[in-house]
Amino acid sequence: MVRLKQTRTYSNHIGDKERPTESHFSVTSPIDDTIILGRYPKGTSKDVSDALTAAEDAFHTWRKTDLSVRIRIFRKAAEIARTEKFELAALLTIGNGKNRREAMGEVDMGIDYMEYYSDQMVRSNGYDGEVRSPTPGEGAKNVMLPYGPWAVICPFNFPFGIALGMTTGVLITGNTAVVKPASPSPTAVYALYGLLVRAGVPPGVLNLVSGSGAEVGEPLVTHPKVEGIVFTGSLEIGQSILRSTKERKYQIPVILELGGKNAAIVSDKADLTRAARGVVSSAFGYSGQKCVACSRVYVHNAVKEEFLKLLVSMTKEFKVMDPRKRDCRTGPVIHSQALHDYEKAVSVAKRDGKVIFGGARLMNDGMERGNYVAPTIVTGLPESHPMVKNELFLPILVVQGYNDLKQAVDNANDVVYGLTAGICSEDQQETDYFLDNIRCGTVFVNGVRGATNGAITGIHAFGGWKASGSTGRGSGDIYYLMQFLKQQSRAFPMKKVP
Repeated sequence: MVRLKQTRTYSNHIGDKERPTESHFSVTSPIDDTIILGRYPKGTSKDVSDALTAAEDAFHTWRKTDLSVRIRIFRKAAEIARTEKFELAALLTIGNGKNRREAMGEVDMGIDYMEYYSDQMVRSNGYDGEVRSPTPGEGAKNVMLPYGPWAVICPFNFPFGIALGMTTGVLITGNTAVVKPASPSPTAVYALYGLLVRAGVPPGVLNLVSGSGAEVGEPLVTHPKVEGIVFTGSLEIGQSILRSTKERKYQIPVILELGGKNAAIVSDKADLTRAARGVVSSAFGYSGQKCVACSRVYVHNAVKEEFLKLLVSMTKEFKVMDPRKRDCRTGPVIHSQALHDYEKAVSVAKRDGKVIFGGARLMNDGMERGNYVAPTIVTGLPESHPMVKNELFLPILVVQGYNDLKQAVDNANDVVYGLTAGICSEDQQETDYFLDNIRCGTVFVNGVRGATNGAITGIHAFGGWKASGSTGRGSGDIYYLMQFLKQQSRAFPMKKVP
């Protein structure tokens, strides 16, 4: 069992100093609301401005720091994280309600990002490249240069893994950063900050300001000193960030990952047992609070009833409990607002469709002190229903029938999102049709780790199309780091190489 030693009061980190604040907010654990995770500073617009000044000042030195030094820092951070893996995972269990497997996996994700991006900077030599001589006596070179201070806005659901991936992308390319944790889960971001500072990131290169979206997030993304923004979170906030950048004197890079309404298609030519296992894992892992969660499944009508029986049977075995316990398959939702959203969605599902499993808050064995809900399966909704079209970020799976594959793929595409999707079929023509026509950035055929999830850093580029992303480039891939750099083409006499 994991236990907190005492309630800690945190400070913002600006330049080389901790900045205490007069006002704080407390965060309780989603697994038990009697556990206070800490007291965190309510940052202000002045904190944001001062942090960006520190980042701007540090940029002039950091951008000229030899690439080998930056790489060495992130390799050391990866070593420290690997040594402290169990402690970091424990923070994610207490702070986010992740079971042991999910928590360990997230720490591994952060380590993988640091190591892969370090390797990529070595392979590309920082993306510098000589080109052929255009004319006798004249040389040319293309270089990639950092922008300056970046705003890094962290998601609540992966406050270590995804936040570390974004922060590594910013810093290893020579930029500086002001990081804002998500208010429901700031603890792991503070651990991330401490990890990188211990590994050697200099003062001012990385700054941390916590607080609300209104008091910290908005002043941060709209500040004129910000030269780039990287954000993982909701569609609504991501779109507001994009709108705010249009008012600037010049455009800056904005890298967004904005969730999904991910669909799995189960063919009458599928291995139904394997398909059901993959759907359950994707739909209800971490209580559906992943951008890759399977929230819709389209099942061929010829096998729909058989598939539903398997689905319900496997969901019954999906144990919801305190994630500190070894047998936990999934824990609570993140906070009371998510619990309220779940109860509201279930009420709508019962009114407009049929809840065939779940649909209740869980209150036994101490779970009444946390935000525990049952994985829920819904059928009978019209295709145009908001629960079919909108992201819920909850353990609610909508099951729809179909008669032909084109219909299923068209329905899967008929949402604003385009993050992940999957097909379960043993028929090559069906899988080829799916791959040719699905409009998502990351797709799975008979997924081994889940129906709509399982991307691995350095192998699968993870990113979305349409409203799910802003750049068409995925993280954990060779193209990701280039988004944090701007290109400069240089022409010069051969005797005076710059």
